Amino acid sequence: MIYSIFRTSLLHGRQAMASSQNFNLSITKISTTLRFFSISSNEHSFTVSYLINKCGFSPESASRTSNYVHFETPEKPDSLIIFLDNHGFSKTQIKNLIKRQPKLLYSDTEKTLLPKLEFLYSIGFSMPELAKLLSDYPPLLRASLEKRIIPSFNLLRNLFQSDDKAIKSIKRFAGILVSDFEKNLLPNMNILRGIGVPESNILLQLHRKPRTLMFNPVRLEEIVEEVKRMGIDTSRKKFLDVVFAMKSMTKSTLEKKIDVYKRWGWSDQEIHEAFRRYPLCMTVSEDKIMAIMDFLVNKMGYSSTLVAKQSSVLSRSLEKRIVPRALFAQELSSKGLVNDFKLSVLFDTSEKTFNKMFGDYFVKKAPELLKLYKENVEK
Repeated sequence: MIYSIFRTSLLHGRQAMASSQNFNLSITKISTTLRFFSISSNEHSFTVSYLINKCGFSPESASRTSNYVHFETPEKPDSLIIFLDNHGFSKTQIKNLIKRQPKLLYSDTEKTLLPKLEFLYSIGFSMPELAKLLSDYPPLLRASLEKRIIPSFNLLRNLFQSDDKAIKSIKRFAGILVSDFEKNLLPNMNILRGIGVPESNILLQLHRKPRTLMFNPVRLEEIVEEVKRMGIDTSRKKFLDVVFAMKSMTKSTLEKKIDVYKRWGWSDQEIHEAFRRYPLCMTVSEDKIMAIMDFLVNKMGYSSTLVAKQSSVLSRSLEKRIVPRALFAQELSSKGLVNDFKLSVLFDTSEKTFNKMFGDYFVKKAPELLKLYKENVEK
């Protein structure tokens, strides 16, 4: 009996000791975990406060950004902000740059950033130009100077045989300095050369719209074959306009826009010819197509076929150009001052040319119409 009681007490004692040990171990684990979270929380809190107070972030934006960077002291981020401020970056530009590339807050500014800025200054960028370029395209600051930026610039300069043209191309799309030329640009240029596109046309495209040549060569080959089937001469500048208009949208998007034009009575032939003459008519949104066609056909009385023959009008601003000029022309016609306007003259001429053609001529005959036109344009 005593043995039984003793044994039971011993077992209970061991269990109690084990429970006590487990309890103490659990307390230790919890304490360690809480201490870890406390440190993380303090670090997170400091990062958020810094981004709000020093960089002008909203609390929500600061919280999101703190998921990518954590720091407990201000030395590194302060160094970045002072560095950018010394190189002409505005507070807004600094904020946008950090928001898009938060890990720059870890940068060794003198070692990793300064050499890149010095190189870009050396090839002709001014301080304001560079501040705008880098705040618009922050990944450039994280690219390798020796392996990517310098080789890319040298290749562009060799292609154009001009520093100035290379720099203008970079200003239009800074990403060209960090792109893999071997993967996209050079193969795409070779594809275009191979089908008879003149080198001058390719370089003009690279100069004016460098982004358009930086995509998958397989996709370019597909588009090129489609455009060739349309019968457009590859030696004409129009060929590349059609190629890159098609590249800007998916096949389903193109089909939807064709359907919109068909709703306005355009035949397949008219759509084909409109696209050939002015490829950008297919890059206009469906809503804008509907709004312009409704105004010209239903409100102004132009035939849908006439618009199809002058499809460039569809890329103009409805509010700033089409409506004011159409109403101006309508009033002139009602007063017998003009019998007819060609759509190209009415909507495709620049504002300066339009004012010279009509403003000076009608200033004495219908000054009130000219005043009304200018009021509509300036709304």
